[in-house]
Amino acid sequence: MDEPARGRLTKDGIRIYETSDFAGMHKAGRLAAMILDEIAEHVEPGATTGRLDQIVTNKIETAGATSATIGYKGYQHASCISVNHVVCHGIPGSKIPKWKNDIPGRNDDTLLDGDILNIDVTVIVDGWYGDSSRMYVAGKPKPYAERLIQVTHDALMKGIEAVKPGNTFGDIGHAIQSYVEGQRMSVVRDFCGHGLGRVFHAPPNVLHYGRPGTGAVLEEGMFFTIEPMVNLGRPETRILADDWTAVTRDKTLSAQFEHSVGVTADGVEIFTRSPANRFHPTYGE
Repeated sequence: MDEPARGRLTKDGIRIYETSDFAGMHKAGRLAAMILDEIAEHVEPGATTGRLDQIVTNKIETAGATSATIGYKGYQHASCISVNHVVCHGIPGSKIPKWKNDIPGRNDDTLLDGDILNIDVTVIVDGWYGDSSRMYVAGKPKPYAERLIQVTHDALMKGIEAVKPGNTFGDIGHAIQSYVEGQRMSVVRDFCGHGLGRVFHAPPNVLHYGRPGTGAVLEEGMFFTIEPMVNLGRPETRILADDWTAVTRDKTLSAQFEHSVGVTADGVEIFTRSPANRFHPTYGE
């Protein structure tokens, strides 16, 4: 469905929204962030990804909002839940793929002590899309998993720091890539952030790697997500037979954080800030 005419389009096909549109994005983003705050207490060893998704579904319905993902290209869940070496688009309630350090016999969607997981939620509020994801830990994480989460979180924040009029999307990607690779980890290149607003996905593609000064120039009124996926090992991914779940090819751990942002006259606004300051799993922005 085409985006309703609003604002103008740049030569790169990126929509420039009006100042008054920021309020709608803040409202949608706040709901997505609140749901991710509230799901935290349910993430523990023994919980199932199917149950977590049902909680997300109930919270969206209670808020009088709509899930953007239920029915999207045939997807039937209100969240994506990606555990351990699942990079993104993990299907709640499905068997969690084994990874190289998993215990033998794992054959369901039950979380184990030390599992790390990304929960990704997108809601529609009054026609505006709020899209965010963050990391959680079931029980106590291994030190290398904890470090991966920290590096991924900090990479997102470095990307956001590069958002201001006159900079380019290449500046965002370079800020993320240079930091991650400096930590001896890798940035996934098969998936990227995207424009949003009155639609789920729109130009531009927001790459999490790149060269400074390249790509479209940032302008006030652009809305998009930044959502780096970082692997402990190599960056390559593969898609499982369900045509959704993406995993690391080398079965090393992966992490992701995502915010929806808008370019302002002098910088950036984050639409999906955690109202409870729980965006980081140790409860710090």
